[in-house]
Amino acid sequence: MYGGRTNQVWKVIDENGGRVLKLYRAGLRNPLFRNDGELEAQCLTFLEPTGFVPRLRATGLHQDDRWVFYDHAPGSPWREGVAPVAELLGKLHQFDLQIQAPKGCNGSMDLARHGQSILDRCRSGMRQKLEALRPDDYIPPTHHTCLIHGDPVAGNILVAPSGLTLIDWQCPAQGDPCEDLALFLSPAMQHLYRGKALTTAEESLFLSAYGCADTVERYKSLRRWYAWRMAAYCLWRIENGASDYAVGLELERATLSSSPI
Repeated sequence: MYGGRTNQVWKVIDENGGRVLKLYRAGLRNPLFRNDGELEAQCLTFLEPTGFVPRLRATGLHQDDRWVFYDHAPGSPWREGVAPVAELLGKLHQFDLQIQAPKGCNGSMDLARHGQSILDRCRSGMRQKLEALRPDDYIPPTHHTCLIHGDPVAGNILVAPSGLTLIDWQCPAQGDPCEDLALFLSPAMQHLYRGKALTTAEESLFLSAYGCADTVERYKSLRRWYAWRMAAYCLWRIENGASDYAVGLELERATLSSSPI
């Protein structure tokens, strides 16, 4: 199947809608998106009653690589209509689930360290340009952490008449819910997965529909930090052969120089 940019995925066809077999590949370590099959299995198990994740059927090891086997979710990758996505993420962030997920970035100091650790892997002249663009405002950590998806990009949200399904749970975290908002709204990720960034009106509608004013205000205060880290990630991907991240890099650099929403 066509899918993510890391793992191998097959659809197993049967009369009940099919199943998906995902084999995790432990190649190049990604500095932003983990690739943990065991965590995906846990999330699918705990979130099955919600109805917005695929049903897990089995999981195991093939040689040294983890695999998961789950029901094929109906629908096609998200393209438009931001309000239902915001409502879905808002619902997810309200759950109190005891999943042993790693801690995510929380506050500007964490984002500064994470972004710099990505830039430290880069060697081109753009690295110094991005280091010069690093924000300097301090945003403290939040006490309101929760289970976050960690990669809610357009390609991981399937749209069907029955509703939305959130797939690819290989990099969840116990973290700041702003992280999920930033990843969905990221101009680079929107361009990569659907060919264009969201408009200002779409971004505003998404934030209005999310349902938690405090988290939205916090996201706005952290927006440039998230853009800076994403720009660093785009540069790392470009230097590792993914030239399709070049437009995303420029979009994130533009976000760094623009005013907040």
